[in-house]
Amino acid sequence: MTALQMNYTSEMEKAMVGAHRVNYATYCHKHEVRMRVERRREKEYAQSQRIVADLTRNQLR
Repeated sequence: MTALQMNYTSEMEKAMVGAHRVNYATYCHKHEVRMRVERRREKEYAQSQRIVADLTRNQLR
């Protein structure tokens, strides 16, 4: 398996460590870490979509 070929900034590194407690190099090189992070991102996205839907529904009342 090849590593992701991405350029990243120090701000991206800080955000990755802050949000997922893993540095970007580890994220790029370790498939299991990448999958764990991406599953968490999907879960957080779905949760945010439910919150938006609830707020929208409440505003329409």
